[in-house]
Amino acid sequence: MTPLLELHTIAFAHPAREVLRNISLAIEEGTATALIGPNGIGKTTLLRLASGAITPAHGEVFFNGKPLRDLDRRQRAQSVALVPQRLEVPFRFTVQQIVEQGRTPYVGYLRGLLREDRLAVDRALDLAHVTSLRHRIFNELSGGERQRVKIALGLAQQPKLLLLDEPTQNLDIGRQVELIDLLHLLRSEGITIFASIHDLHLVPNNFSTVLLLGPDHRLLEGSPADIMTSEHLQWAFDYPASRHLFLPELLVTKETR
Repeated sequence: MTPLLELHTIAFAHPAREVLRNISLAIEEGTATALIGPNGIGKTTLLRLASGAITPAHGEVFFNGKPLRDLDRRQRAQSVALVPQRLEVPFRFTVQQIVEQGRTPYVGYLRGLLREDRLAVDRALDLAHVTSLRHRIFNELSGGERQRVKIALGLAQQPKLLLLDEPTQNLDIGRQVELIDLLHLLRSEGITIFASIHDLHLVPNNFSTVLLLGPDHRLLEGSPADIMTSEHLQWAFDYPASRHLFLPELLVTKETR
């Protein structure tokens, strides 16, 4: 079976430094994959490459077996949605207006929304639990509320692949649980999930595959049990970690190395 998303020997560099080198991965349709690793290691860059927002210096990104670069912007946006860590909104747009932008790949910039577009927007607002915020000004929301609006914006695109860059950022525990429940629902509807996750305790029971991006541009791939070991996490984060025998989460420790 052809993977939904495939990155083949990808490399990317900023003017000051190399970010990614010789990175290859494959994500199957209908799965949930977590991308973990220390801050500044290149997780956001990897997601942006997967979305087509930036182009690799070397290698190729494939979507459904075809080079992603062969799709125009509208085709890419109808297939892949990226929920970024930050969304800069310079004007006083309401939540409704923000989420409606997710329908641009279908209606363009000049034509108004049709009934099916409004239904897609309403469903996205409902799934992300922001229907009650639809008339609020986006820039006046809390960090957690903005995070949920960004997810609604991505859902309004009705993508096959949803990329999320640290989606639990700024969310309290209750909202984190709601988000994880939402990801399970989206998977049941056939949407493939690829998310960078900062809160490691959310990974083992909610993602079938883990990608661990660590030093020297190494990428480890496998099940949570295989990847989220004390040895691997200490290698990647340069800090001891252990699994508590009675808790379903990983604990970072202060024990002497």
